[in-house]
Amino acid sequence: MAKIYFRYGAMNSSKTANALMVAYNYEERGQKALLVKPDTDDREGREAVIRSRIGIRMPAVFLSDFNQMGVEVLKDYACVIIDEAQFLSEAEVDRLVIIADDLNIPVICYGLRADFRGQLFEGSRRLLTVADTIEEMKTVCWCGKKATCNARLSESGEMIADGPQVLLGGNERYTSLCRKHFNLRQPYPPKEGKADE
Repeated sequence: MAKIYFRYGAMNSSKTANALMVAYNYEERGQKALLVKPDTDDREGREAVIRSRIGIRMPAVFLSDFNQMGVEVLKDYACVIIDEAQFLSEAEVDRLVIIADDLNIPVICYGLRADFRGQLFEGSRRLLTVADTIEEMKTVCWCGKKATCNARLSESGEMIADGPQVLLGGNERYTSLCRKHFNLRQPYPPKEGKADE
């Protein structure tokens, strides 16, 4: 039986780069991998492409198009890879279960576990419930400890605690922090002469 994998991590933990490497590995062996991205991810405009921060990019399909694919189309793929899986609905995750269980196609999901307030995303919550394998992808806080929290930043660089759950952005809008510095609301090292609280 094929498995559902949920590989989660804070911002900047190389989730997208890993997704693209997995797709490349399948294709290098003559197998087709289907890359899927949510419609809410409009950072590339309406271009169906997944691109990592280091510049690697591959063609993908939007989630809305993926949701319309029938069994015969899906059977052509050796693997389904979902980027930004936190944006999936519970029903969309349940469809992935059917793809893995009934079509025997492995599904690998990459995404954030929690938002900038420390609350689970709907897709992540469901994946944590149904995934066969859950793996944490690690990155580090500015202090060198493991980063598990995503901090949203204002234009002036201050942490923001209010706003919509979904607000796309990269390093200009988010940073990864350890729990301590997330709770202290310290997105950057203290200025010289000030002790870390």
